[in-house]
Amino acid sequence: EARRQRRLLLVVVCVALLLDNMLYMVIVPIIPDYIAAMRGGGGTAGPSAPAGGNGSGGGNRSLLPARYPPTSGDNEDVQIGVLFASKAILQLLVNPLSGTLIDRVGYEAPLLAGLAVMFLSTATFAFAENYATLFAARSLQGLGSAFADTAGIALIADRYAEEPARSRALGTALACISFGSLAAPPFGGVLYEFAGKRVPFLVLACVCVLDGLMLLVLAPPGGTGARANMPVGTPIHRLMIDPYIAVVAGALATCNIPLAFLEPTIANWMKDSMGASEWEVGLTWLPAFFPHVLGVYVTVRLAAAYPHLQWFYGALGMAIIGASSCLVPACRNFGQVIIPLCGICFGIALVDTALLPTLAFLVDVRHVSVYGSVYAIADISYCVAYALGPIVAGQIVHTMGFAQLNLGMGLANVLYAPVLLFLKNVCQMKPSHSERNILLEEGPKGLYDTIKMEERKG
Repeated sequence: EARRQRRLLLVVVCVALLLDNMLYMVIVPIIPDYIAAMRGGGGTAGPSAPAGGNGSGGGNRSLLPARYPPTSGDNEDVQIGVLFASKAILQLLVNPLSGTLIDRVGYEAPLLAGLAVMFLSTATFAFAENYATLFAARSLQGLGSAFADTAGIALIADRYAEEPARSRALGTALACISFGSLAAPPFGGVLYEFAGKRVPFLVLACVCVLDGLMLLVLAPPGGTGARANMPVGTPIHRLMIDPYIAVVAGALATCNIPLAFLEPTIANWMKDSMGASEWEVGLTWLPAFFPHVLGVYVTVRLAAAYPHLQWFYGALGMAIIGASSCLVPACRNFGQVIIPLCGICFGIALVDTALLPTLAFLVDVRHVSVYGSVYAIADISYCVAYALGPIVAGQIVHTMGFAQLNLGMGLANVLYAPVLLFLKNVCQMKPSHSERNILLEEGPKGLYDTIKMEERKG
């Protein structure tokens, strides 16, 4: 029963992560309406109308922010950049609080609260009629993500306590994140074209409600009383100064910078440098989904066979990301540019799949086996990249050039890869201070310990 329950909880978490990323991306087709409204056009632009020089009918986040610098002489491009960065910025600010709360009250209640806030955000998106409402909905999504994403990943790490099951479960969650990001724009575009702009958001809102109800059935918050005796997690500020956790967090932020910075800039570069058509710009990132899933699968299999080389898989991924980033400016057509983008996503899959389980292991062996704060740190690492991307990347391209941006990102990844050597001996650490080791050596000493022992036996 415990094994079946944790599999269903994994489904709940994966659906929550899928919803979050689909909501992040499904907004692409409706951007022209708001651009037209801000220009006084009455908001009648369709899914294929231009937005500040960019086509918006495609399938990736690179179509969201418009051209830098503003070509129309106003602040529309700044508004769009701030709009799409607002989620990551608010999520970045809330994550320290959400991680601490998750450590104190458990994983289920914050996950349910995050789903509820995401439902409100989705409903607000559906009925938004102006920029201010859209900005509020976007920020509200960041608040929900700070709880749902962090609590969901922490719940997986808690329920899948042993390797290689933990790596497989976290890899499945990462695959759902990737799929949500790539499937949302076509999903939103088709429904927006034939059913109106509200329908995509209403569909996502209904799925959000069903996911929350499934969570209530499987693990109602406060239903077992186990959290009353849950050990106190290590404060987030102490985790942040742990050198091993800091190295992992730095790697997660660095490896996601190329993706976060290319998405708002590569569309304009493709149009200017190679005369790319709208469909080519729209399909830029779609092929990268397959190497991302392949990277997750390969890393999970390698981690099961050679768990002591997790640091090496992360370093290899950063080297691949660095080399691929440097190759992007050399591409001269659509077919060529797909290759380095696939390399970037493959490398990110290696880094994320190798290092997310490492965070849980570090908490097990060096702190207390409560995972809310440590995965809040991981979420902060992602948010740093995606908060800066829509605002900073275009300005860097404008002042320094697209090639210099890519060379800088590639160099940062290549130089950071050797830093992961610091994690080489992590697998040899003995979990002498972890809650799990105390349970196994001393036996249960309370309701929480007893339940955890039964889960591990199951």
